[in-house]
Amino acid sequence: MGSKSDLIEEYLLDLLRQTGSRGVEIRRVDLANLFRCVPSQINYVLQTRFTPERGFIIESRRGEGGYIRIIRMPKRSADEMLSNLVSSLNDQLDRRQVRDYLRRLYENELISRREFNIMAESLGVGRKAQSFQLTRRQRSELLKRFIQILNWLPRKAGGDEDNAL
Repeated sequence: MGSKSDLIEEYLLDLLRQTGSRGVEIRRVDLANLFRCVPSQINYVLQTRFTPERGFIIESRRGEGGYIRIIRMPKRSADEMLSNLVSSLNDQLDRRQVRDYLRRLYENELISRREFNIMAESLGVGRKAQSFQLTRRQRSELLKRFIQILNWLPRKAGGDEDNAL
């Protein structure tokens, strides 16, 4: 069984899937009561798991009748998404942010699971990459380069390029 944060995240993702819409609205206090936790744990999940890097926008209103609205950003064309990702990258990405960007590329079917793992290891954020360190700047520049390469490589539906080399 996962952590309480994992359970909260999965619950919210299920709500998004069930509604079939781009967004869901819920009261923070109701969510905290449901999971028997403090509202700050809900804030933590929202701030770390529902980020723009992962394809979400969070709106909230505090006070009586306050709510949280989680909006899934619309999918864009591959070229538009890759260009937007490159322009949105800062030069000080931490490990979590890099993994979020890679996850978004994978979830939008711009990279395969294998490419995800290769990039994660190369960027020092994979499961086996603990022994080698990159600075935030190096990690950011390398991710930006990967995305730029993805943008100019030809894409073929249904698999890898046969003549990519």
